[in-house]
Amino acid sequence: MTLVLLTIAGTDSSGGAGIQADLKTFTAHRCYGASVITAMTAQNTTGVQAVHPSPPEFVAEQIRSVLSDINVDAIKTGMLYDTDNVLSVAKTLKQHYQSQTMIPLVCDPVCVSTSGHVLLHPDAIESMIIEIFPLSQLITPNIPEAKLLLSRSGLPDDITSLEEMLTAAQNLLSLGSRAVLLKGGHIPLTYQDLCRVTAANPRIIWAPDDIYDQNMEILQNGRIPAVDLVIDVLCQCSGEINLFPRPRLQSTNTHGTGCTLSAALTCQLGMGVDLAEATKKATAYTHLAIETAPSIGHGSGPLNHLHSILIRRIPLRSQTNPYPLTRSLIQGTASIWKGYVQHDFVKLLGKGILERGSFLHFIKQDYHYLKYYARAYALLATKSHAYDPISAAMETVVTVVRESSMHVEFCAQWGISQSVLENTPESPATTAYGAFLIDTGLQGDSMKLTMALMACLLGYGEVGLWLKKEACKPNSWVVWDGNPYLKWIEDYSGQDYQSAVRKGLETIETKAAADPPSEGRLEEWRQVWEKCTRLEKGFWDMAMNLS
Repeated sequence: MTLVLLTIAGTDSSGGAGIQADLKTFTAHRCYGASVITAMTAQNTTGVQAVHPSPPEFVAEQIRSVLSDINVDAIKTGMLYDTDNVLSVAKTLKQHYQSQTMIPLVCDPVCVSTSGHVLLHPDAIESMIIEIFPLSQLITPNIPEAKLLLSRSGLPDDITSLEEMLTAAQNLLSLGSRAVLLKGGHIPLTYQDLCRVTAANPRIIWAPDDIYDQNMEILQNGRIPAVDLVIDVLCQCSGEINLFPRPRLQSTNTHGTGCTLSAALTCQLGMGVDLAEATKKATAYTHLAIETAPSIGHGSGPLNHLHSILIRRIPLRSQTNPYPLTRSLIQGTASIWKGYVQHDFVKLLGKGILERGSFLHFIKQDYHYLKYYARAYALLATKSHAYDPISAAMETVVTVVRESSMHVEFCAQWGISQSVLENTPESPATTAYGAFLIDTGLQGDSMKLTMALMACLLGYGEVGLWLKKEACKPNSWVVWDGNPYLKWIEDYSGQDYQSAVRKGLETIETKAAADPPSEGRLEEWRQVWEKCTRLEKGFWDMAMNLS
């Protein structure tokens, strides 16, 4: 069944905001959009040059015309311009829904344009609060709009911190709507702000994967994620509070952001999605619309409203998602990946209490596995048709040979000679993993082999960074001083190995971007990644069980 949405707002002659942005957003969400025009504007990316309002009687007639004929699933309001139009919209909606349940209404309380042009007469603000807010399931003010609404209502309007955003959102909730989404784009916040506020308010809900998913230290190069954040605050009458953090984008393509977000929310609510999940999806959609926007015009450019319906199996690389293929692989195998990189073997190693026999059994088997790994990279060189990738593959072979010397040193420290190490029989886990690498390398697709090799390279990099990060926490469970396995942790969290990890990330992302895969080929890559992730976990299992 086709979902039908109605936008009641002004036009934007440049196409980036207002009715035009709403209809594009509805289309991107595969919804049918109807419209009621409250005003026509002459505007572009540099500002609003003129506004021509619709007569209130004509606004009412448009609403009646649509609602009398079409079953609308949700409504949003944007620019209402003046008191007469506010009253006309409220009266007409009340009349139509007086004998039936009001459908979801999202009110974007548009007051002033980005360029500073007044889009709602000051005397209309009180009318909007009194007449429109009580009809609304959600209002979506930005910080300047929130300050204006609060000051006009005699409520505190200081909003300079995340704590004050929470207070402001709760005060705005008292103005009649069932929920408030206070948009935080005008306040620079940090990851530390987020941690401080959520630690002090345990009932606040927020999703870490709005910044980075768990077990993705390698995608951040070991740094604290997103130093500069945009945080939106959702408060509901139920008392539930949600925070939606996103990395702040350094972009001038923000024309129509508020219209786009409220339209996306209208789509989600019309589909019956609960408010918190609807907000998560709508903020993610808007974030990507900014991040992938083309440069149009000489001022604040429009968003890319159609990014979600373009045929692209792997998202474009961007400043906040530089490794989209790797991120999707980790997300797609999240539980297996976590079982691998946070295995009990790794945790006991971090605590320094892993049984010596388990570690030596692992080291001896890993020594043999690295021979397979080096051979597989040599196969990758044979599949290359240019000197640069051949050189890169052979450099890795040399690096692996050097890494094997670390195993020899570990064994020597505990009285195991290189002769004993060489003559240690391979375990079934080692043979199975090594055979899979070689078998994959003998097949045609070099990217499948690259996928097989990356699970090991990236996984050990993740383990090293995770242990190092945990060790830096107060009262950490990771033992650094006196840990007999400290050198192992330092090697895999160190600059040399992490440099190899970054090269690996660049390799697979560059290859995928240069030769975008079909759906079937991408699934083959994912299956190889998952298989090798399972084999890596099996390698830890082997070490723990001494099989």
